[in-house]
Amino acid sequence: MNDASAPAVRRPGEQPLAALGLGAPALDPADASVHSFPGGGRWRTEIPSCEGPEALAVVLKEASRLDVPIHRISQGSGVWMLTDAEITEMAEATAERGIELCLFTGPRGTWDIGGSVRSDSRGAGPRARGHDAVAGCVEDAVRATELGVKCLLVADEGVLWTLHRARAAGILPAGTTLKVSALIGPVNPASYAVYERLGADSVNVPSDLTLDHLTEIRRVSAAPMDMYIEAPDDLGGYVRMYEVAELIRRGAPLYLKFGLSKAPGIYPWGTHLRDLTLDTARERVRRGRLALDLLARHGADDGMAPLGSRLPGTLHRFPVEASAPPHDEPPHDEPPHDEPLHDEPLHDENDKD
Repeated sequence: MNDASAPAVRRPGEQPLAALGLGAPALDPADASVHSFPGGGRWRTEIPSCEGPEALAVVLKEASRLDVPIHRISQGSGVWMLTDAEITEMAEATAERGIELCLFTGPRGTWDIGGSVRSDSRGAGPRARGHDAVAGCVEDAVRATELGVKCLLVADEGVLWTLHRARAAGILPAGTTLKVSALIGPVNPASYAVYERLGADSVNVPSDLTLDHLTEIRRVSAAPMDMYIEAPDDLGGYVRMYEVAELIRRGAPLYLKFGLSKAPGIYPWGTHLRDLTLDTARERVRRGRLALDLLARHGADDGMAPLGSRLPGTLHRFPVEASAPPHDEPPHDEPPHDEPLHDEPLHDENDKD
């Protein structure tokens, strides 16, 4: 991770604590992730909750002023909350700078009419309720990619698999990347691996996972991980800035997401939230500068992936079968056929098992 000319990586407070006899145990090399992004680098950056062209302009201006490198900018309200002109403006502005733009797809249960999401259990949460909600997500995905968007954010396993199949079938461009939302982020290595196989190109894990949890995940999957270094309050409000070097060491390849705690929610965004949206967009970039400065002070800032890089590398997928033509339902007095639709499944070209 560090070349011979780079300063040695140190841990927060390492020297003063050692002098007081309070030094921490040595790091275990076996805990470190062995993975990296294709083309080199172990971490990328992301500015989330950039809700429209005006907020994007603020982010880009502040990033230039504070010298904050950005690999990805994401939006949370959804494709359907933007006009074609707004999407096009955002896609062109980010493409010009080699930044990946990621827009959220379609309806989600927390905005739907289902009462269970407002119960103590939260029901199915943000997942797409019913066929129409899935259809809305697909509609958003097709529209966004036709307008130049290359990354789609999803909060439902079925939508993820559907969009992956659409990508494999050429309905969506082959270079489209799919990102799993923190709203349904996996909390164990088995579920993380399932999201990868369903088509995820990066997976947002909850920010309360321990360092050991990250190591466990990295032992089963190399799919890029997204993690809020500072999480919004509705995702816990955790601030893990002093852990950033160790989060990279354990979780690489890792997107460092610069969120903001103690800030009101802005989804779904509109001009009635303009001032709040612009102020928080500006502050997210500043939080990024603080985290990057911390990495530099600890001698751990040399592993950033090249700017403009966005692809996830070779990942494992479930096989995608060819679509079967519709067939009539068998009469009620006849048992259904047990024969499979295909003699053997057609394997996804990305499946390397």
